[in-house]
Amino acid sequence: MKFPLSPAQIYLAVEPVDMRLGADGLSLHVQQSLGKPPCDGNAYAFRNKNGNRIKLLIWDGTGVWLCVRRLHQGRFTWPTSQDKVFMLNEADWYWLTSGIDWRRMSAQPSASWLV
Repeated sequence: MKFPLSPAQIYLAVEPVDMRLGADGLSLHVQQSLGKPPCDGNAYAFRNKNGNRIKLLIWDGTGVWLCVRRLHQGRFTWPTSQDKVFMLNEADWYWLTSGIDWRRMSAQPSASWLV
């Protein structure tokens, strides 16, 4: 999956948000709750309480993109963290938006595993 632009980083807001929020409401959430400037060139992703919808907010220098993705079955794998925001790389973002558990795609084998 390619973005309409390449964000510097992709951040996930850990806590669910009200999916009725638009670009202005989510930008305010980025600024006030996550403590980041919403127009910094990064992408910010939010999920609903049920975990089957996400919204992505990206500022491209001239305007804001607001994209929505909904799964018809299952839920998005979302981090559980004490932090308010979680950073993903582009490969993990691809797996997350595909509905696949992105945490398992880069799992390292145990060093103590023997054949």
